Amino acid sequence: MAARTKTTKDRPSYRCTECGWQTAKWLGRCPECQAWGTVEEYGAPAVRTTTPGRVTTSAVPIGQVDGRQATARSTGVPELDRVLGGGLVPGAVVLVAGEPGVGKSTLLLDVAAKSASDEHRTLYVTGEESASQVRLRADRIHAIDDHLYLAAETDLAAVLGHLDAVKPSLLILDSVQTVASPEIDGAPGGMAQVREVAGALIRASKERGMSTLLVGHVTKDGAIAGPRLLEHLVDVVLSFEGDRHARLRLVRGVKNRYGTTDEVGCFELHDEGITGLADPSGLFLTRRAEPVPGTCLTVTLEGRRPLVAEVQALTVDSQIPSPRRTTSGLETSRVSMMLAVLEQRGRISALGKRDIYSATVGGVKLSEPAADLAVALALASAASDTPLPKNLVAIGEVGLAGEVRRVTGVQRRLAEAHRLGFTHALVPGDPGKIPSGMKVLEVADIGDALRVLPRSRRREAPREEEGRR
Repeated sequence: MAARTKTTKDRPSYRCTECGWQTAKWLGRCPECQAWGTVEEYGAPAVRTTTPGRVTTSAVPIGQVDGRQATARSTGVPELDRVLGGGLVPGAVVLVAGEPGVGKSTLLLDVAAKSASDEHRTLYVTGEESASQVRLRADRIHAIDDHLYLAAETDLAAVLGHLDAVKPSLLILDSVQTVASPEIDGAPGGMAQVREVAGALIRASKERGMSTLLVGHVTKDGAIAGPRLLEHLVDVVLSFEGDRHARLRLVRGVKNRYGTTDEVGCFELHDEGITGLADPSGLFLTRRAEPVPGTCLTVTLEGRRPLVAEVQALTVDSQIPSPRRTTSGLETSRVSMMLAVLEQRGRISALGKRDIYSATVGGVKLSEPAADLAVALALASAASDTPLPKNLVAIGEVGLAGEVRRVTGVQRRLAEAHRLGFTHALVPGDPGKIPSGMKVLEVADIGDALRVLPRSRRREAPREEEGRR
């Protein structure tokens, strides 16, 4: 009897668990999404037909659907409500991701206590700490409530059992990478385990009308750990950002099915816990009686929220052949561009052979081009050792030709600066409606902007040498 030949259907196939890319042989790295260790073998799918089944809920006209079931409920933290679009919607699943030690557990424990009430119980499940450790943190931040239930579990079946016993309106799981299902092979935090745990909790949230907050880990690159499918399954993805050496924390909406993603919540982390900042501009400013050389103020947009920030610069004589260029809170490439523009277009030659240090105040990070003009003026002020006028803000993008370009949201930026008491502003042309009582100077290039600095010897020296030539 002739041996049966191996058909294409019987051959093993391999598929990437991240993006679904298929191949006939195993690879260590998926060439489609560049992920390592995600190509796994799977059998050839059998041809099946699905017969119509019993309908669980009849289809009705969309106008007859009760929209009150999707009404958001406040979390008790206004800054978090701002990012969520008003609060937590029943049945919504929110993924909160951030680096270790940034304050995720502290914020969510505060949310758990403030949202708990007689009608709405809260269940806080921790898989990374013991119940006594969470209790100590709750005592420190005053997050004790009779309707807040605490459990330390790492088994998915036990977590689902707690849902049946407590019947909470809000579930907080810290974190999704520490819980595992005994029915799935693999260690906790693996791709298969994360998919199973997230899928089971999402089904439970939708069936019970229970809001769920899942804490997620991040990789070294800042991306959410685990399969990319996790971000597609949940309704809202929040990114918790902040430098562990600074007090400022920002919560950004990366994905939101119930609201916009251009809102940012500001928080201050301190020894007693974490508190929301309705007006965080005070963290980014240094109040002085007299202006200091090397400082300039600007207005940045975090989402739709304008924030006044301070840029500082310092220049000293270099003791090495290659001068230092150190930045903190600013992009090094943008600062290098401003140095080149000042030297070539602004005729400031004192910057090339000096050590230059530039930073922001309060831990804020300025990455948008609207801060270019403030960075350039701070560097020029430090080079000439001449302070800028008091109560002045600078807004605008600076091009390589020295021109000052328009940026978005100039009117909102000027309104925020005027609200905080600033009376003068440097902006690009055509700024729109100007707040009453505020003097706005429109500048076309970096040369016009540098005229706000008093003439100094360091700026006149290069011009005198050019005249002699």
